Amino acid sequence: MKVDATVKKETIYIASWCAVLSLLMQAVFLILKYWDCTVLLGNLWGYIGAVANFFLMGLTVQKAVTKTEEEARKTIKLSHTLRSMFILIVAVIGVSVPVFNMWAAIIPLLFPRIAILFRSFSLKK
Repeated sequence: MKVDATVKKETIYIASWCAVLSLLMQAVFLILKYWDCTVLLGNLWGYIGAVANFFLMGLTVQKAVTKTEEEARKTIKLSHTLRSMFILIVAVIGVSVPVFNMWAAIIPLLFPRIAILFRSFSLKK
């Protein structure tokens, strides 16, 4: 399946915001003197999981718009369930694997929501 330009554009927007927020988080860990390599690795793990989740959501929406209303509803519901399990697996691995800082792996999973919040503020203007 060819990735729609809108899905690419929005994923790049989310990835950019997540990168900025990740840098801010790294700075906070550094300022608080809790930074070590596990923070960086955990941040990368969470960042990849968050952006991948958003991209998969975009692909699902792209596929759903070509279906009937009932098929689209089922597709979106299944995608939501699978992506929730994916995020849970990313979080569990981020918490249980010692190479990742637990907080640095989990916090980036929230970054797309923050990016979407900023997008909604900018669209209202």
